[in-house]
Amino acid sequence: FRDPFRPRSDGVSNILVMCDTYTPAGEPLPTNTRAIAQAAFEGKDDEEIWFGLEQEFTLFNLDQKTPLGWPKGGMPSRPQGPYYCSVGPENNFGRMITESMYRACLYAGIEISGTNGEVMPGQQEYQVGPCVGIDAGDQLFMSRYILQRVCEDFQVYCTLHPKPIVEGDWNGAGMHPCRNTRS
Repeated sequence: FRDPFRPRSDGVSNILVMCDTYTPAGEPLPTNTRAIAQAAFEGKDDEEIWFGLEQEFTLFNLDQKTPLGWPKGGMPSRPQGPYYCSVGPENNFGRMITESMYRACLYAGIEISGTNGEVMPGQQEYQVGPCVGIDAGDQLFMSRYILQRVCEDFQVYCTLHPKPIVEGDWNGAGMHPCRNTRS
């Protein structure tokens, strides 16, 4: 993947590398879940398995307790809902971060296909794909790395936790896969 954080003007691209991990004997480490996925895809080229992945995330101030758009130590005055696919500073919190991540992913060559604000203030989503086979997982993992790097630049904490706010009626965040095959 092209490195969006260290662009060069000489026509040569720095790169971001994601790699599998193996023992000296060549066996995948137990934490190398990519090797398990790769084995599952082997021999199924005729299926042409397409994935679209929707990754939700929540942005917090650096205290890791206050989502963007929330009053410190409190709850928003309005319930969830008006923040979904929203516009306006009273509804969307973190768009500059999501847009920066989107541009960085495009530069890197990730097949990012959209972004939107989610139901809870401070919650955002992006979509990767459609991608074929193992490439979908590779692109999702690299996009998550890019998201964390962009959040670092903005000095914002980002979590993929499925239920970062447990008090009140607030949606969680997830990763929703969509899948199709040739057959």
